[in-house]
Amino acid sequence: MAAQILPYIQVFLSVVLIAGILLQQSAAGLGGAFGDNFAAGFHTRRGAEKFFFYGTVIVAILFFLSAVAGHLI
Repeated sequence: MAAQILPYIQVFLSVVLIAGILLQQSAAGLGGAFGDNFAAGFHTRRGAEKFFFYGTVIVAILFFLSAVAGHLI
């Protein structure tokens, strides 16, 4: 039964992971591509940005675990 529902869980987690990555603000922007953004590494996440970052990390771990479980089942 878990093998039948696992692909649906993986699709859901992948969509949530993509949305979480796209909703995060880009610290570098276009200026970082040319080396103008030296202070980007010292940025402190606060508020919603911190929530999206940690949420994305948790969803990525869950997606990884579901992929490993898919190979084991």
